Amino acid sequence: MNRYGLIAGNGKFPFLVLEAARSQGIEMVVVAIREEAFPEIESCAKTIHWVSLGQLGRLIKIFRAEGVQQAIMAGQVKHRQLFSGIAPDLKLLKVLAGLKAKNTDSLIGAIAGVLEEEGITLIDSTIFLKPLLPDPGILTARAPNESESRDIVYGRKIAREIARLDLGQTLVVRDQACVAVEAMEGTDAVIRRAALLTGNKRTTVIKVSKPGQDMRFDVPVIGLGTLELMAEVNASVLAIDAHKTLLIDREKLVSYANQHQISISAHSPDE
Repeated sequence: MNRYGLIAGNGKFPFLVLEAARSQGIEMVVVAIREEAFPEIESCAKTIHWVSLGQLGRLIKIFRAEGVQQAIMAGQVKHRQLFSGIAPDLKLLKVLAGLKAKNTDSLIGAIAGVLEEEGITLIDSTIFLKPLLPDPGILTARAPNESESRDIVYGRKIAREIARLDLGQTLVVRDQACVAVEAMEGTDAVIRRAALLTGNKRTTVIKVSKPGQDMRFDVPVIGLGTLELMAEVNASVLAIDAHKTLLIDREKLVSYANQHQISISAHSPDE
């Protein structure tokens, strides 16, 4: 019988995958990334193994020993970890040596190729979580006002270009001027940097998927922490891609946004 595996990184995403899979009678074999995954995942999985970032060969051996043929990659592994002194094993060294660029798509795509060669197929990371991917529309009680709507239109054009180049997926806009652009630091760090630059004046946060977004990895994710930060720094709008952005604890997100007059809108990725 085929078994599902879960490669667990940072955040709540892996927990949601485990819970949703279990609701369908599926128990997953978890390989948790020691430098990223929350320790609490120990209590949520019947079978769990810990590996350090860089131990690709060990990950493969575990999945093969456990009979895993399909795996999901869920949770953030910070791109900057590549430059933080990790010790890659021989399997990962070979992958890194073959890369022309060390961007996210190239790196994880190459790892997916190695897994495939070993009989382990990476599948859509949201396969059990489709209700958490919003349809197009306004998700909150408040819609963006006229000025904010102009910022969304302006910002989404730029964000799609940045995503196309695989530089990042988030930017912050104010009065149709780009304040901050994501590179390796992550969504929340970009929002904080924009707040420093604007003195906590009202801003619009844009987060998009990549063109032809590969739903196996690097899917845009929004959690409550991002909304709490937005409220703290007076970011009043969050614009995301419909069908391509995972909303962690969606009901709590929307409720919190409504309490703090934050507008959340989901847009067609082609819009």
